[in-house]
Amino acid sequence: MQQFSNQEIAELKSRVDQIHELLAGRGEESSPVGLRVVDADGTSIKAGLLDQLSFSIQIRRLRRSHFGTAEMSGPVWDMMLDLMLAGAHGRVLSASDLATGAAVPLSSGLRMISALEKQGFVHRSIDERDRRRTIVRLTDVGTERMASYFEKIGTAWQGGQTLAA
Repeated sequence: MQQFSNQEIAELKSRVDQIHELLAGRGEESSPVGLRVVDADGTSIKAGLLDQLSFSIQIRRLRRSHFGTAEMSGPVWDMMLDLMLAGAHGRVLSASDLATGAAVPLSSGLRMISALEKQGFVHRSIDERDRRRTIVRLTDVGTERMASYFEKIGTAWQGGQTLAA
């Protein structure tokens, strides 16, 4: 299996960020033109922005409930996204690749990977070509949970439904 370089990981993260921006733009298309809400400071906020904020909060709540007790935000979530994408492309990532991609020190990354492993979402193994490296992969459970999470969001996105937490 081919491995991701740090540059490829950075490009993947950038692409995920672009996808999030595209998803965030959905709210503006569906909102009434010219409708504005005024916040406490008197600054107006576009209704489309309110739709985006609402959808983002719903996604966060769905993620929290979907993955159970696992903390799925920030660098941990970045790692799960990187692992899902790597698996989809038949590539593998090392623990250091994940830490670099999540912009955390290796020691913090290893603790996060350990927590994901305890939840049953990832599995670590020694790289047979370089026994100094630890390879991290999503387990079948981790892959299924990620796929079903994005399926729920996709269904809600297509139908303009409210996500249930």
